[in-house]
Amino acid sequence: MRRALITESNEIRIANESRRRFLQGAAGLTLAVYLPAASAETATSAKVPGGVTFEPNAFVRIGTDDTVTVFAKHLEMGQGSYTGLATIVAEELDASWAQVRVEGAPADAKRYNNLFWGSAQGTGGSTAIANSWEQLRKAGASARAMLVGAAAAQWNVPANQISVADGVLAHAASGRKATFGQLANAAAGQPVPSEVKLKEAKDFKLIGKRIARKDSADKTTGKAVFTQDIHLPGMLTAVVAHAPRFGARVKSFDAAKAKSVKGVVDVVQIPTGVAVLARDTWSAKKGRDALAVEWDESAAFKLGSDQIMARYRDLAKSPGLVARKDGDADNAMSTAARKIQANFEFPYLAHAAMEPMNCVVRLNPDGTCEMWNGEQMHTLDQARVAGLFGLAPEKVFIHSLYAGGGFGSRANKDSDYVLETAQIVKAINGSAPVKLVWLREDDMRAGYYRPMFYHALQAALDDKGNPVGWTHRLVGQSIVAGSPFEQMLVKDGIDAVSVEGAANLPYQIPNLLVDLHSPADIGVPVLWWRSVGSTHTAFSTEIFIDELAAAAGRDPVEFRMALLGKHPRHAGVLKLAAEQGGWGKPLAPGKPGERRGRGVAVHESFHTFVAEVAEVTVKPDGSLNVDRVVVAVDCGVAVNPDVIKAQVEGSVGYALSAVLYNQITLRDGAVEQTNFHDYPLLRIAEMPVVEVHIVASAANPSGIGEPAVPPLAPAVANAIAAATGKRLRGLPIASDLLKA
Repeated sequence: MRRALITESNEIRIANESRRRFLQGAAGLTLAVYLPAASAETATSAKVPGGVTFEPNAFVRIGTDDTVTVFAKHLEMGQGSYTGLATIVAEELDASWAQVRVEGAPADAKRYNNLFWGSAQGTGGSTAIANSWEQLRKAGASARAMLVGAAAAQWNVPANQISVADGVLAHAASGRKATFGQLANAAAGQPVPSEVKLKEAKDFKLIGKRIARKDSADKTTGKAVFTQDIHLPGMLTAVVAHAPRFGARVKSFDAAKAKSVKGVVDVVQIPTGVAVLARDTWSAKKGRDALAVEWDESAAFKLGSDQIMARYRDLAKSPGLVARKDGDADNAMSTAARKIQANFEFPYLAHAAMEPMNCVVRLNPDGTCEMWNGEQMHTLDQARVAGLFGLAPEKVFIHSLYAGGGFGSRANKDSDYVLETAQIVKAINGSAPVKLVWLREDDMRAGYYRPMFYHALQAALDDKGNPVGWTHRLVGQSIVAGSPFEQMLVKDGIDAVSVEGAANLPYQIPNLLVDLHSPADIGVPVLWWRSVGSTHTAFSTEIFIDELAAAAGRDPVEFRMALLGKHPRHAGVLKLAAEQGGWGKPLAPGKPGERRGRGVAVHESFHTFVAEVAEVTVKPDGSLNVDRVVVAVDCGVAVNPDVIKAQVEGSVGYALSAVLYNQITLRDGAVEQTNFHDYPLLRIAEMPVVEVHIVASAANPSGIGEPAVPPLAPAVANAIAAATGKRLRGLPIASDLLKA
């Protein structure tokens, strides 16, 4: 079993590294780049040799050992952000890929804010590469210009005669050469350029090419450090007993039996439950098992899933708040030659990341606090922990580690598990560092979920089968209402993430109405889940558009293409996926009794366009094989094609788990699922063949971590309909529905 043991001396090194690296000599060049509006003249604070200073918002450090360090302001949780961000810098710098390393940046929104989020630092919404594209290109190009300036001054030659390749500067006429490391100290004395020329795409050597990921080797050999690998001197491990129902609180508890468990050190109450602290995880778990807790359920949420959905159906009978209105949909419905309607139901979903939530927090004698975790929401979590301890945010230092997946769970709007760790430390008066460990059962039952939703759609067709009216009513909890994101994402009562994919439907339909009910009294905690609102809107809209094509007697691809005249990127990926997926060609027959079908879906999320063609085999007993998925993706410039392919493949597998198996159900307010035996994930033998085709594009990069999730479910459902004639109205798929 892989285990990275951080000794006391090594722990101290890691604890102080992010602070020290901008205060020490750095033995080379540290470069920073402000936002475009900032002045290069203000770029001075981190000291380097010779007394010259540079701005602290550093993205690039070049050491005298030729190492190029890229500081990644975004979390690496398996999506390849470290590799992508480093590629952008290395390309403009003309560094050798072998000399590049990546470090997670500390929490500091003044230097490392997500440019799409304003003054906040964090990772989410598939924005890592998209918001860093120009910023990091300029960082790399500026560093290159300063190295060239240093070489020109030393060699007494014009700067425009110096070439740079693979970390080496050369002057052909004189035969002089120098590495980055040899010029680093001299480059530190060069002025930061106010303007830099960026490469043309035709000159890219790394961007768009197949290169090795920066995290693969350490993850393969076990050197990569995750939160579970952190072992601080005197550290205690905590496991929390959470309430069985949301909204319940501790009434009383008896810690006697828990404290009798060998290894258990303390038992403390916190706002979310009772924490058992021990010398190791197993002892803490055993102590929690022995703990006796009486819960006050007077304010607990006690409805079951069936009751919630029944309420949603009732709400859908009346109009909601209008999210989009084009023309007169009601009149179109009343005068239609033909009207079609369909209702869709979606369950709560858990995130089920490979690494359950965990965090380490330590209070220091100097009045600072340190955190170690796979940090996704730096600014928010830093502020919450600082507020709990009465510290200034800059006194809370975050050491961002690798995370074993997240799918939205680590970007918690309430800082759930992070704040819980800090609350335990506060409860023991900071007497020891604490590592909080959520076991799988905690992760499944105490966490936040993709909201349950109900969709009611209607469409009007004219006498030629063209859609002339469309109404789409959604009912489900708002993710952002009452959160720090409400002001930005809720307008006129409409939660933008609830209706994304519905309110921006790309099909040209003259009369279109989308409205929303967001019940505020459902006490189930909800959160973004990989691709957020598009997880359910793509399913309902793309199945429904298929039904309209069938009603019109037209081919599903042709029907869509006719409605996408104003959306060429949607049409482009749809055309490519259809061509590569063999659309219109007969499928090879299955075994006797098997039915085979091919389905299609296209969707935009996070400014990326994805079309998928799925091939399925339905067996006589109703079991389903998804045999092949062909994906076309337009995400702008493909910084790392292999990373894009991996993210698409992973998205298909993740989405297919939800199609076949996943649902969180409540009985009397209590979550019924506990682990992977009753919340199963896709097995490797069930994974279809996935073919990924990337559209060549000159547009700026857009997201790739999430956009391939939404089209998978409707493409599979449409393939099932092609095979069996049965339309699906909810997920996960019930095999009884598909029996011959």
